[in-house]
Amino acid sequence: MTDADYQTIVFDLPDDYEGAVRATLLALPARHKSSSAVLYLHDYVDYYFQHHMGQFFASHDRNFYALDLRKCGRSWMPHQHFNYCRSLSEYYPEIDRAIDRMLADGNCDITLMGLGTGGLLAALYGAEGGRRAFVNRLILNSPFLEFNNGWLTSRLAGAICRRWPYATARNPMSTVYLDSIRADRHGEWAFDPVMKPYRLPSLPLAWALAMRQAQRKVQQGLGLTIPVLVMFSSRSSWHRHWDEEAMCTDTLLAVWHIRHYAAQLGSNVTLAEIRGGLHDLVLSRSDVREEALTRMEYFIEKTSQECTPGADA
Repeated sequence: MTDADYQTIVFDLPDDYEGAVRATLLALPARHKSSSAVLYLHDYVDYYFQHHMGQFFASHDRNFYALDLRKCGRSWMPHQHFNYCRSLSEYYPEIDRAIDRMLADGNCDITLMGLGTGGLLAALYGAEGGRRAFVNRLILNSPFLEFNNGWLTSRLAGAICRRWPYATARNPMSTVYLDSIRADRHGEWAFDPVMKPYRLPSLPLAWALAMRQAQRKVQQGLGLTIPVLVMFSSRSSWHRHWDEEAMCTDTLLAVWHIRHYAAQLGSNVTLAEIRGGLHDLVLSRSDVREEALTRMEYFIEKTSQECTPGADA
C-alpha cells in the first residue's frame, strides 16, 4: 500500500510560537461499512508508514486513521523546528480534529493507539484531551513511560530552556534500532529518510523536558477508567553497534519500566508481553507482528459494545 490508497486530510491549525501549524490525517476505510475506528499516533522522529497495520484493521472491518502530528512527518513545514514541542498538550488540537472527523464519518467506537512517545501522548490525551469522552479504549505499543538514563533533570533542563528554548543535547539513542527495521540493512521496511532520518538529530531539551513532565503525570497515576492494552517486548537490549540480538528485542526502551508504570495508567489495564518483539511490535518479524496485531484486534473486539453513530458519549 501507499499514501494513494488513503484519503489525506490536512488540518490547518491556529498559529503557535513558530507560526503556521498543520497536521495530516490519513484515512483508510474498512472492507465493509463499519462504525468502529482506530486512530494511530506515531513515535518520536517518526511518521505513519506501517501500511500493513492499516490494512490489517481495514480487513477486520475497522476504519483506520493515522495522524502525522504537527512538525512531524507529512506535517512538517520549513519554518518549524523538526519534531519539536514544549508540552504534549500542544498536540491535543489535532487529535481533537481527528476525532471530530472520525465522528463525522460515522464512527462511534474509537480506539486511540500510540507507539513510543505516541503511546505516552495517547495516555495523556485519554486523561486530559478535549474529545476523550469519545475514546473507548487505548492501545499502547511500547509506550515511553520513562527515560533509560539519568542524564536529564527537570531543574537543569528547565533553567536552560527558559533562556535558550531551542537548546539541544547529544542524542543518546544509537542507530541500532533503525538498522533492525531498514530494508537496506537488516530489516524489512522502506521509509522516507527525510521524515524518519537514518541518524537521529540532536535532542531538544524542551522536548525532553516535555516528555519528563508527561511521564511524571503517568507515574503519579492517570486514573483512566477505559480499557487500556499495554504491549511491549519480552526483553530489552543495549548495543552501540550492530548485534543480532537487536532483531528480537526492544533496543530503545527498558521493558521493565513499561511493565512497572503501566499499573499507574488506570483501573482496567491489560499487559501483553510479546516474545521476540522489536520496539515497534508491528515491525517485528512476521510471526511476532502477527501475534501483536491479533492481540490488538482481540482486545478491541473483547471491549467493544454496540453504539449508534452520532449519539452523545
